[in-house]
Amino acid sequence: MGLIENRFEKNVLVTTVDSVLNWARTSSMWPLTFGLACCAIEMMATGSAHYDLDRFGIIFRATPRQADIIIIAGTVTKKMVPPILKVYNQMPDPKWVVAMGSCATTGGPFKTYSVVQGIDKYLPVDVYVPGCQPRPQTLIASLVHLQDKIKAEHTIAKK
Repeated sequence: MGLIENRFEKNVLVTTVDSVLNWARTSSMWPLTFGLACCAIEMMATGSAHYDLDRFGIIFRATPRQADIIIIAGTVTKKMVPPILKVYNQMPDPKWVVAMGSCATTGGPFKTYSVVQGIDKYLPVDVYVPGCQPRPQTLIASLVHLQDKIKAEHTIAKK
């Protein structure tokens, strides 16, 4: 009996379903790139080998059906809102939104009738990336912040 009693002590793990789901979601974040202006260049640079987003489990996707994050990078005009909403609605749940750059967050220096003064009027933004143009390090820090936010979510046991 002594062999059986001590056999399972080191192999038993007790956790919650929320913890497992959130761990899986943060370990494989697939952002959809929606680059509209100069911020898209910085977003592309973030995906390059120099910054290596793969080490965080973040791999850019080109299709909304495989993505769980949409990064709105650049100046959003009113003409581009319907395509953005169409792509956002094609993404599976749960999904998150990152507004990258001052143009996507507040309209930037363009206070005109055709520029949307913040994408948060149309989409529920989870993380704002400040700057004009935000550096790749800022986008990486924002995505890590989003990972921390996802880890704290409660999907199964709502409070």
